[in-house]
Amino acid sequence: MLIIEVTNAREVMRQRIGKLGERLIGKVVDAEAQVEKALIQELENAFKEFGIEARILSVQGPQVVGRQQLELPIQVREDRNVILSDD
Repeated sequence: MLIIEVTNAREVMRQRIGKLGERLIGKVVDAEAQVEKALIQELENAFKEFGIEARILSVQGPQVVGRQQLELPIQVREDRNVILSDD
């Protein structure tokens, strides 16, 4: 199992939406959710290319505490199954 924590979501969104849109971060735009959604799409494409079936979850709540501990109160934001089709 992989756990990927995006640590610069706000900076990525600032680069993508510019200075005017920066004011919307946290008010209208959930930077973390938007970056995770784009990352999930890229992972899905790469997994299909490599023949990997997977379940990718975007969740809210887990916190990495130090190097040895992960707190897991979660709320699922997005759930996607990557399934290879015979098409």
